[in-house]
Amino acid sequence: MFYRGKYSDGADGREMGAKRQRINDQGPSFYGNLPGSSFMYSAPPPPYSYVSQPPPFPVVRLRGLPFDCTEADVAEFFHGLDIVDVLFVHKNGKFTGEAFCVLGYPLQVDFALQKNRQNMGRRYVEVFRSKRQEYYKAIANEVADARGGSPRRNAPRAKSSDEAKESAEHTGILRLRGLPFSAGKDDVIEFFKDFVLSEDAIHVVLNSEGRPSGEAFVEFANAEDSKAAMAKDRMTLGSRYIELFPSFPEEMDDAISRGR
Repeated sequence: MFYRGKYSDGADGREMGAKRQRINDQGPSFYGNLPGSSFMYSAPPPPYSYVSQPPPFPVVRLRGLPFDCTEADVAEFFHGLDIVDVLFVHKNGKFTGEAFCVLGYPLQVDFALQKNRQNMGRRYVEVFRSKRQEYYKAIANEVADARGGSPRRNAPRAKSSDEAKESAEHTGILRLRGLPFSAGKDDVIEFFKDFVLSEDAIHVVLNSEGRPSGEAFVEFANAEDSKAAMAKDRMTLGSRYIELFPSFPEEMDDAISRGR
């Protein structure tokens, strides 16, 4: 849809659905050569060649996207990069805030990763390296979710992020992600009004410029309270939904020290 150059098969990349199917059918060789790409960072073949193996599949995973995010928003976020496909991840028909973005050339992944923790609107977005298998699995899950079934009912599968949260060990500390930049400790106390919290138990994380980063850590009285507080995961504070993650003292101290 957004790709401005030409692929090795001569297509122009604007037919999103057909392109995704062809990626599945052809595998990694689909990205073997990209002559004539318009992307300014595309490396010439000699210094970026793969002698004994094909180039890595150029896909990244995004987390923390606004719920009203569109493909155009992702394209603008990665302005200057060639976007081949954007796959938004849903669960039970609801957008999870995650997406996969397939880029036009493997080297572009490095530039995409430079956007990690930069803002899209009022939310900062995390960008991770991903793999072709993870992207394909996400496609299969989207198809299965739309049909109301599971793509591999009898096959073992990796734990989802929700399952990982449920099985994580609790130390009494939760990490909050997605806070409004204007939120203060009183707002966090109100968010967890069913628990007894003091202002000293709340640590708002600042970025390198000394401004709120959208993250905070909360120290509960015990592990049982922090586990019970996970019921507030993805509930809203103001107009923004808040993600909760079990955390531990070392992660909290490191995040706080980075913002000083």
